[in-house]
Amino acid sequence: MFSPSKMWNGFKSYIYKNYGENPGSMLVHTGVLGWILSSMAQVYAVVFNNKISKEQKVFLIPQEIADAAVNILSFYTLTSGVKYIGSKLTKTAKLRTSDITDLLKKGGHILEKGQKRVENKVYAGDWNFDITKLDNYNSEIADKFKPFRNGAEVITGLIGSVISSNLVTPIARNKYAAIKQKQALSNMNKPSEKDNVNNVNYDSRMSMERYQNLAASKYSSGSLKI
Repeated sequence: MFSPSKMWNGFKSYIYKNYGENPGSMLVHTGVLGWILSSMAQVYAVVFNNKISKEQKVFLIPQEIADAAVNILSFYTLTSGVKYIGSKLTKTAKLRTSDITDLLKKGGHILEKGQKRVENKVYAGDWNFDITKLDNYNSEIADKFKPFRNGAEVITGLIGSVISSNLVTPIARNKYAAIKQKQALSNMNKPSEKDNVNNVNYDSRMSMERYQNLAASKYSSGSLKI
């Protein structure tokens, strides 16, 4: 028998298991989900808008889907990449709190000023240093490190999402639109087979006015973007 309470408890358990100690990933995944829902709403609005002709829908729907792919890919790639950098900086201890610094000094993992580097020893701050692999990580460091790492991932993830949503995604979308416009103009100017036998059929090609009307309908109608 279907039980809403069991379903809700299962959902909460799944969220805690997968994101309880990794809120940065939740930020990325919920952001992608937001883009997907926004794009679906945009496509839905075009499909069921009776004021848009079937001819325009044939042009607009593939464009909306392609736009969604560009938006989602750029958001996920950049946000995940910046979040990874934040996580890496904390794991290598390039970024650390004073408490973590004291624990690392206690274990001899920090190269003090004037101290000579021991050959083949990896110190805190080296790119291949991993604080989670230390012998005293679980017993002493983890309780102080995990909250700091999670905070760093959330902050860097937010920075990545802002850069993606406000800079990279609009630029990528505009670049894509310019490419598609160039292709459409090329198709408009391409002679048909009937033209080659001196029997021009102007109705078989998209006119400049028709293309401009279709493009205007897409890019000036407003969009449900995040």
